[in-house]
Amino acid sequence: MISIKNKSGIPKYKQIIIAIENAISNSSLKKGDQLPSINTLKSENKLSRDTVLMAFNELKNRGIIESIVGKGYYVLNEDINVLQKIFLLFDELNSFKEDLYNSFLKNLDETIQVDIFFHHFNETIFQKLIKDNAGAYNYYIIMPANFRDTFKTVQLLPKEKVYILDQVPKDLKDYPSIYQNFENTIYDNLNKALKFISKYSKINLIFSEQKQPRGILKGFTRFCEQNTIPFKVLSKVKTAPLIKGELYVLLDDISLLRIIKKMKSQNMTLVNDIGVISYNDTLLKEIVEGGITTITTDFNEMGKRLAKMILNKEQGKIENPNKLIIRNSI
Repeated sequence: MISIKNKSGIPKYKQIIIAIENAISNSSLKKGDQLPSINTLKSENKLSRDTVLMAFNELKNRGIIESIVGKGYYVLNEDINVLQKIFLLFDELNSFKEDLYNSFLKNLDETIQVDIFFHHFNETIFQKLIKDNAGAYNYYIIMPANFRDTFKTVQLLPKEKVYILDQVPKDLKDYPSIYQNFENTIYDNLNKALKFISKYSKINLIFSEQKQPRGILKGFTRFCEQNTIPFKVLSKVKTAPLIKGELYVLLDDISLLRIIKKMKSQNMTLVNDIGVISYNDTLLKEIVEGGITTITTDFNEMGKRLAKMILNKEQGKIENPNKLIIRNSI
């Protein structure tokens, strides 16, 4: 299967790669097949162990082969045109994460393969996905949500290959990242909307400790205290009725839909009875109830900028832009 020529002008490790690619192309090797061992290739072709390992590592980084401890190397992917593989770990899939993902793919080279995973705010799944895929990708893009002690898991990956997305815990602050400054974003944008907010008797934040960035809670509390606005933090939209004259700040779309449903059941209307500010703009929020006011980041820009960082091998830290969109809900 693999024959090395000493005077071909092609480096020997490249000859190994080409031979394996050709074997996959002509179906001599298929997904799941085992490759000759490093020692076998070394002795049969009078090569150094480093030469064989260099070839295997390149194929492994491209996602074409995988190594199984104690067993050897196996064909993982029959698509030999893939030059790089990216591990992308999101917390969950929603409409704006989909925008981010599509923008990221659109701005990458076609030869780059992106495998997307979700941890669904489960720390055990987060740890397992990273451990199981360590060493199998060229780059790792990780959305750690609000987990604590994430460095213990992320440090299993080569630091120069890791990018942190959206939230950046303190223990990951030294990694390159594209992030949202959640505390300043909500604080600054609520201040921009202060003239609208001031007409409400109380402002309520629907906040999940498990899912939501802690910076949002800090920025919200700071805004309310500095402007002496009565406020309350609720873990969910409870069964209790909505209070006329109060404003609700909603961080996920499910809470928005539940508030609207509850509002209609109580024969209330936006602005006249209650106010609503939602996080992360979507097409739906432009239309629902005449338009929902949003505090939002630009997820298309985040995806585009992330692709640029990967392609240029940048190692910086970039704060993604945000804005307030005033509509008919306040």
